[in-house]
Amino acid sequence: MIDTTRSQAGGGDVGPPLWLLAELTYRCPLQCAYCSNPLDFAAVKEELTTDEWIEVLTQARAMGAVQMGFSGGEPLVRQDLETLVAEARRLGFYTNLITSGLGLDEARIAALHEAGLDHIQISLQASDPEVAAAVAGSPKAHAKKLAMARAVKAAGYPMVLNVVLHRHNIDRLDDIIALCDELGADAVELANCQMYGWAQLNREGLLPSREQLEVAEATTARWRERLAAQGRDMRLLFVVPDYYAERPKACMGGWGAIFMTVAPDGAVLPCHSARMLPMTFPNVRERPLREIWYDSEAFNRYRGDAWMSEPCHSCDERHQDVGGCRCQAYLLTGDATATDPACSLSPDHHLIEAARREADASAPSMEALTPRNVHESKVFCRQ
Repeated sequence: MIDTTRSQAGGGDVGPPLWLLAELTYRCPLQCAYCSNPLDFAAVKEELTTDEWIEVLTQARAMGAVQMGFSGGEPLVRQDLETLVAEARRLGFYTNLITSGLGLDEARIAALHEAGLDHIQISLQASDPEVAAAVAGSPKAHAKKLAMARAVKAAGYPMVLNVVLHRHNIDRLDDIIALCDELGADAVELANCQMYGWAQLNREGLLPSREQLEVAEATTARWRERLAAQGRDMRLLFVVPDYYAERPKACMGGWGAIFMTVAPDGAVLPCHSARMLPMTFPNVRERPLREIWYDSEAFNRYRGDAWMSEPCHSCDERHQDVGGCRCQAYLLTGDATATDPACSLSPDHHLIEAARREADASAPSMEALTPRNVHESKVFCRQ
């Protein structure tokens, strides 16, 4: 039975988690310089077993979670992925695989389809193999991704592509969208790089200039008009980088509001980036999910608005943006309770403005990017 009762945890009415992100592993064959995994991902030495993941899925579904994503790293390196997908389907989840496409082939697509997987999202780095190789650190990855995108479509899935935009590929957005159109994509997320994890480490080499961003937005608008005129149903979602927004987003719908991430070692987080914060997060190996969600100090810390400082605490928009992103506030100010500097009302907004000026003044160069170093990762799984 699904328990959707509500609790007064955190001084407010807290509903159940609706979205579960299962980060099955931090292992990945790529070395993308904007990876959202934590900088110290190599310190995670032991992944949850198959049985432990099944228990996580069971508990989350009993609490009311209805949608889940299998992510990483690269979730396809887990040989038990099909088993977990089948269990998620049995429990009643809508499931989404978020993948680079590496480790995928027609046989595995068929196996995942048989297991009940609902949705596959494949990432692309660029429109041409040279830029893609420079970004991902793999000369063969681009061709593999294109082949698997076509195979996913042939298997009856909608083709959903994700392209992380940054200053080294955003000028080629016209070519990128043309490639997606040629592939027959049904939906394309043009996700400008958000500065967390490895992206924050490489911010100077990734943040586009304002001119680049404005040109990219205009390019996307032209493509939308062209697709509509042709009767082509390819949805384009353009995600503006936080650094160019005047108001912060309600990150993950609010801290501990609807979204729950379980990391490869069982740590439970309100978002996939929260591990960078100077706080301890509970683990599913030690506490049940329901107790973690409703009663843990970590999940209650930034719920409601009692924790907010000014100008957030008296702002009329505080229940819309819930103070913005705690990770971004901490990364830029050293204070996780600060107003997200992306907000133009923040006393620290000058930090965002300075980053914009740097992006406008500097020339794009990949030489200074620090790649996510997969060779330092020694992650073991007890399956």
